[in-house]
Amino acid sequence: MFRFTSIMALIALSLGLSLDSYAGHKVRFKVRYENITVGQILKASNGQTAPLAVAPGLWVVGTLNAPIFKSGEKDWGRGLESLAEDGDPSKQAEFCKTHSGVAAAGAYNTPVGATKPGPITPGSVFEFTFEASKGQKLFLANMWGQSNDLFFGTNELGLDLFDANDKPLSGDITRSLFLYDAGTEVNEEPGFGPNQGPRQSGPNTGVTENGVVRPVLDKWAYPSVTETIRVTITSETVVGVK
Repeated sequence: MFRFTSIMALIALSLGLSLDSYAGHKVRFKVRYENITVGQILKASNGQTAPLAVAPGLWVVGTLNAPIFKSGEKDWGRGLESLAEDGDPSKQAEFCKTHSGVAAAGAYNTPVGATKPGPITPGSVFEFTFEASKGQKLFLANMWGQSNDLFFGTNELGLDLFDANDKPLSGDITRSLFLYDAGTEVNEEPGFGPNQGPRQSGPNTGVTENGVVRPVLDKWAYPSVTETIRVTITSETVVGVK
């Protein structure tokens, strides 16, 4: 009976049918996160150019809103500063694992085909999987690598992983990510500041800003999110009973 039920669940998922008949099961999702920039996409005011790297990131699945930040409020001191300034999502991931309303959380830090952790450079990809149930949402955040404290992220409401008919989320979700300023360090010219990740002397280096988390808005020019990354999600299979 278990085998028959599992096969029928897979058939239902592949046809895009409602998962109501399989209440109590989880769905395994796969996210593919690509750096689609080519060459030296960043251009300085003095004519210099530089490539853009995208740092390791964080994923969170749960039922609550705003597990990572809330726009208009200061960083809560739970690890967002390390993620946004130094490309290290580990502290925020560990905190989120203990957060009420979070079902699961984790960090992704090794590009596909790489043998050690690092950012995704132009043409490179992160991939990761997670499991989720009806009613849960996905939150993402990772550093915009050539900055002081900018990060790509879903908004504080997250992404519903199932629609009103309980069909799992699938497709391109890039337009659901935004470029945020963590408000923890003063911004320098993107790609060229001495206190930015690739050039700073050590972690947590730079002038403290004491600002709030918000969509980036300063005097510098940035390529759009859709010019920079492509993020897609697919529902892979129905997995075991909760």
